Amino acid sequence: MKKVSLAQLDPRGKRVLMRVDFNIPMDQNRAITDDTRIRAALPSIRHVLQGGGSLVLMSHLGRPKGQIKPEFTLRPAADRLAELVTAPVKFAVDTVGPDAEAKRKGLQAGEILMLENLRFHAGETANDAAFAAALAAHGDVYVNDAFGAAHRAHASTVGAALRFERRYAGLLMEREITFLGGLLDAPARPFTAILGGAKVEGKVEVINNLLERVDHLLLGGGMIYTFLKASGLNIGDSLLDAPSLEVAAAILDKARQTRGKLVLPTDVTISTDFSANGERRQVLVSDIPDGWQGLDIGPQTIDTFSEIVARSRALFWNGPLGVFEIPVFAAGTQAIGDAVVAATAQGATSVVGGGDSIAALNKLGLADRISHVSTGGGASLEFMGGRELPGVAALSEA
Repeated sequence: MKKVSLAQLDPRGKRVLMRVDFNIPMDQNRAITDDTRIRAALPSIRHVLQGGGSLVLMSHLGRPKGQIKPEFTLRPAADRLAELVTAPVKFAVDTVGPDAEAKRKGLQAGEILMLENLRFHAGETANDAAFAAALAAHGDVYVNDAFGAAHRAHASTVGAALRFERRYAGLLMEREITFLGGLLDAPARPFTAILGGAKVEGKVEVINNLLERVDHLLLGGGMIYTFLKASGLNIGDSLLDAPSLEVAAAILDKARQTRGKLVLPTDVTISTDFSANGERRQVLVSDIPDGWQGLDIGPQTIDTFSEIVARSRALFWNGPLGVFEIPVFAAGTQAIGDAVVAATAQGATSVVGGGDSIAALNKLGLADRISHVSTGGGASLEFMGGRELPGVAALSEA
């Protein structure tokens, strides 16, 4: 899947309209708590500016649902970007209104204009033609560097893009497609996928698709208890995604006939309370008593998973393996993170995707030792699930 790369564009004298993903986490005081996605866009931003072009950046933040809500303003993102680049960063209080139009017309080479939140307009998520046309008027060239929004057929990712004869993949977008596509199309062997997180819902497609492609699929996190329940085991008070029980049972049946071996935990760390204050113990998955809940994989499973990871030459990891936010239940995520890093150091290609996965990597200090940390979240899961992403499909073929 080759797309025309921003690296092929000479931006001199051009105003580049670039979709970025500045959908960043903030605290109650609207202070940014993780600027990973802003930093991930810097190579594309610098390519345009250093090449003599100007930039109009567009992004969404949160889900204001077509209404102007001050708590979802992108101004903090623009302010943070201004701290990371030497170029002037202007901010428009609207997206396609008079302020955006005036500041766009006055934009000089080497300058950046950040538009206000796309989702303040209902036309963004509706892929409204008029809104898309108004967005397209901001640029001479279109670039999409927002892989995290590529799974949405919105005005900024599809409607506006298709109004340009040539649609470029930003450097981050290109990197995402290269690494994720490489895992699906021609991975080194053995290829191991590690999936965690709370629920089975949302991961069914990726599980089914990966079972046909991987050598091992390791499952952890809260979703394992739905699989254990579907296997007939007692799970005590552990998290149960009840609507997905039948789906989990079907996946277990499918796994008996697919290339990939589905590996569930054999032991877990359980507690009497969803906190660090409850009584804790490690038990086999067949021995979870009533009144207790599983909150991490156990030491036996850590050893098994780590050995499989160590033998792997390609790795995809999405989702923590336990409640890593509580340190006493972070052992599984830490151990597997260490194993993935060690395998990477030995030459394996490792790709980690998803907001919780990135948060875990950052907390554990491992992010800079992974081959590629995907900013995609839901997009990376849909891509690995075999879906065509509208924002990728809209880009020009190389």
